[in-house]
Amino acid sequence: MMNFLVKTIANAGALAVAVWLLDKITLTGDSTGKEVGTLIIVALLFGLVNFLVKPLVKLLSLPLLILTLGLFTLIVNALMLLLTSWLADKLDLSFHVEGFWTAVVGGLIISVVSWALHVVLPDGD
Repeated sequence: MMNFLVKTIANAGALAVAVWLLDKITLTGDSTGKEVGTLIIVALLFGLVNFLVKPLVKLLSLPLLILTLGLFTLIVNALMLLLTSWLADKLDLSFHVEGFWTAVVGGLIISVVSWALHVVLPDGD
């Protein structure tokens, strides 16, 4: 349970940094509390997408991952961020990623910040 909580906090922090740095990734709300709540729900959704969909996409794109020496992972991360944005729209959450290249840069930011937060935050094991 602690590991799940740490990963959710790291995802929420990474998403918050991406929203802060990129104008085309938006998170809106009536109040700060509502924005934080939306951010946590989007972080849970992003974690679910990464848990369920990402392994399948990586398996299907394995030849491209090998051919590009892993750089295709940036594209896979961008697609997961776009899928999260689409799902958030369907769930009427105020989170949106505008455009593929914004998703690529956002995915890169989220990966780096998430990695750094996982190093700093305690592990639940």
